[in-house]
Amino acid sequence: MALQHRPTAPHHSAQDALRVLETVTRHTSGVTDTEIARESGIDPERLTTLLRMLRREAYVEQSADGAYVTGEALARLGSAHGREQALREKLQRTLDRLRDSVGAAVYISRYVDGEVSVTQYADSPAMPRVNEWVDFRVSAHATAVGKSLLTQLDHAGRRDHLARHRMARLTSRTITSDKLLLSRLESQPATVPVLDLQEYAVGTVCAAVPITAGSAVGCLALSLPVEHAHRLRRAADELNRSAAPVLLSLAI
Repeated sequence: MALQHRPTAPHHSAQDALRVLETVTRHTSGVTDTEIARESGIDPERLTTLLRMLRREAYVEQSADGAYVTGEALARLGSAHGREQALREKLQRTLDRLRDSVGAAVYISRYVDGEVSVTQYADSPAMPRVNEWVDFRVSAHATAVGKSLLTQLDHAGRRDHLARHRMARLTSRTITSDKLLLSRLESQPATVPVLDLQEYAVGTVCAAVPITAGSAVGCLALSLPVEHAHRLRRAADELNRSAAPVLLSLAI
């Protein structure tokens, strides 16, 4: 289990959750919440919240005597056989739940071999996904997903990406100056969601938050039709608060 440290609440939650899981895993016959608190050093009140999340995600189970043991989801993700399929199914269930809770289409994106890749999403007829009218790989400068991924690269990595992909004007709001974009990426706080306010497509607003596990750069994003733009910041904050289970799945 590995999770790169980043100064965001979801990352701290996922790190603490990993400590809880490592404690539970050490006690094959079960461990009480009091023992977990003592061994992990996590405050009991915070531990209660983490255990609730871990039970909901099926990473731990509570036996009849109240002790905690490893759950079915942890066993599946921890197995070398079929791990990729188990991870994909786990992430999809999490995305489906996030879609319903934030009221928006949601996406997981990764930066793989120098390119933006949307790897999974959850939408519905009432919450349709973004129409990819310009390939996401060449429009990172205009999308919340792309900008969130670029913020997680170093300066050289950002410059390399922009050198390979011309910054085309997709709407009247698209930034086409690499100097301006690099300045904004540099000053983007890690704890604040990256926004796309009709920069990629007229009629759509988006937000993205980082989910970097280990050395892999990734983000969690949502999109809304512009008539729901008034919900964007609140939905983005909820997405950020809910990112820990996604991070945890990637880190196990």
